[in-house]
Amino acid sequence: MNCTAEINRRQFFQVSSLATAAGSLGFGSLSADTKPKNVNEFRGVELAIATICCDGFGNHSHRPSFEIIPKTPFKNVEFNLWYPNTITPSYIDSLKARCNQAKLTPISLQGTSFGGVGNSGIIKDLSHKLALMNRCQQLGCRRLKFTGARRGTQGGLDSIIAVLKELAPAAEAMGMLILLENHANNVLERIEDYDTIFTKIDSPNVGLCLDTGHFEGVNVSLSDVLQKFHSRTLHVDLKDCRTRGGGHDTVVFGTGVTDFDTFLRQLKHYQYSGYLVIEQAWNEPKEPLLENLNAAYRQFSSHQSPRI
Repeated sequence: MNCTAEINRRQFFQVSSLATAAGSLGFGSLSADTKPKNVNEFRGVELAIATICCDGFGNHSHRPSFEIIPKTPFKNVEFNLWYPNTITPSYIDSLKARCNQAKLTPISLQGTSFGGVGNSGIIKDLSHKLALMNRCQQLGCRRLKFTGARRGTQGGLDSIIAVLKELAPAAEAMGMLILLENHANNVLERIEDYDTIFTKIDSPNVGLCLDTGHFEGVNVSLSDVLQKFHSRTLHVDLKDCRTRGGGHDTVVFGTGVTDFDTFLRQLKHYQYSGYLVIEQAWNEPKEPLLENLNAAYRQFSSHQSPRI
């Protein structure tokens, strides 16, 4: 394949000029970043929306998303592909055609979680992830997002690491980003879980998808996560959480406990470049849906920056 080597994921201010500001803001110090390989990424921050906001967890062939999202200001879309019929080449062709017709840009795919027991389970998991990398290329995007399995099942972190050891070189060669999303009551849940993975997988194409609601739900500080993993944060999911430490419970933005002003200020300090994805995970979307989505866009649109 023809992969471009023009890479510029993040641009940091000079460390000397930021040292004083970092200390006064209490954000911690900045460090040099290793850029993902073969990914021609834009520099800046843009909003996106995940189809789960409109489709919920049902298999509706993304019909609600294509009905609702074009009525909002969102143009960038993350597609949740959780059912067998949605990961076939023909279905991806249909997504591409519908995106073109609706003037929407696919920016990432979310597949089913990591998890496989034993050699055969790991091979099946790896095969699934490799297939989705091809679907990503077919659709014209570069980001693949996965959670882990419930803690204590499906081989745990060892299984994820075994798959990533084979997947990371392929991601680097194909110019893909593998995004590991934290999730409450999941093997990808706490800072130490990511420490374990990133200690053994140092590929710049494998990083954290930071989900605000799931970290809040298990009472993990968003500030602590950013201070530790700002250079590995490649994707951000925005959702509000009803209570801290009470498990994951998504609520309409502005009715939960998440301090988005502080969080987004810290992201900016660490020179995050990428997408802010509105990802309100409901079994069924909360009404009035269109009004809620438009309000979310207004709330976060000022945090976008022009592409450089």
